[in-house]
Amino acid sequence: MSASPIVKGFWDEQTGSWQYVFHDPDTMQGAIVDPVLDFDPMAASTGTTNADEILRYVRNAGIEIVWILDTHPHADHFSAGPYLKEKLGAPTAIGEKVVNVQRLWKDIYNLPDDFPTDGSQWDRLFADGEEFAVGEVSVRVMFSPGHTMASITYVAGDSAFVHDTLMMPDSGTSRADFPGGDSHELYRSLQAILALPDDTRLFVGHDYRPNGRDAQCEATVAEHKAANIHLKGGASEADYVETRDKRDASLPLPKLMLAALQVNIRGGRLPEAENNGQSYLKIPLNRFA
Repeated sequence: MSASPIVKGFWDEQTGSWQYVFHDPDTMQGAIVDPVLDFDPMAASTGTTNADEILRYVRNAGIEIVWILDTHPHADHFSAGPYLKEKLGAPTAIGEKVVNVQRLWKDIYNLPDDFPTDGSQWDRLFADGEEFAVGEVSVRVMFSPGHTMASITYVAGDSAFVHDTLMMPDSGTSRADFPGGDSHELYRSLQAILALPDDTRLFVGHDYRPNGRDAQCEATVAEHKAANIHLKGGASEADYVETRDKRDASLPLPKLMLAALQVNIRGGRLPEAENNGQSYLKIPLNRFA
């Protein structure tokens, strides 16, 4: 099996999100990870600029996309999974614990009783430790909760797509204060990721460019062990949780969270149109005040 996929990152400046395409250079089969559907909150309009850039790349490179992969239901952008599935015909997938996130947010949004919370909005639900192949690249699923209850990491050869667990070393790690999040669980997930081989390339879900530097997405396990501001020196769980919880208490909610989660628990689909043919988002007033 190929040990080193080719990885191409796509950065969405509006949300600070990283999207990825990785592929096997021998078979030219590939997968898309965490694609962004554009959303303008002022106009309440969606768009496909990010997804179309990915489409141009895979078509120009001659990559056959065999999976469209979500790491978790995102709080800061809409998923473009259904749009890319329509264009490419590839199945969508996420971790099997997504059902817990669906049940939680179904209650928060007071969705109707018949809203499905069985993960059926995706074609495949992966279990912890499950393996699949993208061409000759072996991919292993790691359950990585803490940021959400459903988060998973995709370990593809010498690369790992670690979503909202680690940030770049100069930014530390991701928050754990969303509904269902837990800083203790996040610490343990981080330790499992850092137990991968030191030369494993870790690709993060976000970068907010501290001090105005260029956007970055990749660092090795060894680089995180040496320089990650929340983990270097072998920080204990207690020390990490204290740092993480203090930081989280100072952060506002992501600007798009209340819009994004109701779309992303639907697998990236907008709410069904009402009797006038119009789709609407629901906002739970004062729920997070």
